[in-house]
Amino acid sequence: MERASAVTFKGTPVTLVGPELHVGDKAPVFTIINREMKPVSLSDSAGTVRLFSVVTSLDTGICNTQTKTFSDKLAALEGVKKYTVSMDLPFAQGRFCGETHTENFEFLSDHRDASFGTAYGLLVKELRLLARTIIVIDRTDKISYIQRMPENAAEPDYDKALSAVQAALKG
Repeated sequence: MERASAVTFKGTPVTLVGPELHVGDKAPVFTIINREMKPVSLSDSAGTVRLFSVVTSLDTGICNTQTKTFSDKLAALEGVKKYTVSMDLPFAQGRFCGETHTENFEFLSDHRDASFGTAYGLLVKELRLLARTIIVIDRTDKISYIQRMPENAAEPDYDKALSAVQAALKG
């Protein structure tokens, strides 16, 4: 499934591959790799609240800001699994963590199969990158919050995402 002009990338409309997901949808399964090149799937964190901060590349300013902002805002929040997902190679993700001292998030790479991007409808066909998105998945594997940025160069609403995580933790 492809959705033409679903978002823009620096003002240029791009196509997203995969379904358009909404709050209340069952979270799709995926398998991607962590910084140690080991597979990670949705079922690995079953029964927990999860935040997925999806970025285009950790080597860009906005993605860097998004990752650091979420890391700071969620550092003390317990009971939630926190992930940053990108198409960056695990080596680049490791370099980013070392340079920025960002260790309270698990970094996941979708570079091999685009399993996450395709399952969540976030794979930018023209660039083979992921569209900037925040997803909160509750303990029952339902999407309780999703914010796809209409313009990939815009930052997400951090406070709304944090509120969604807190609500999921209470639910």
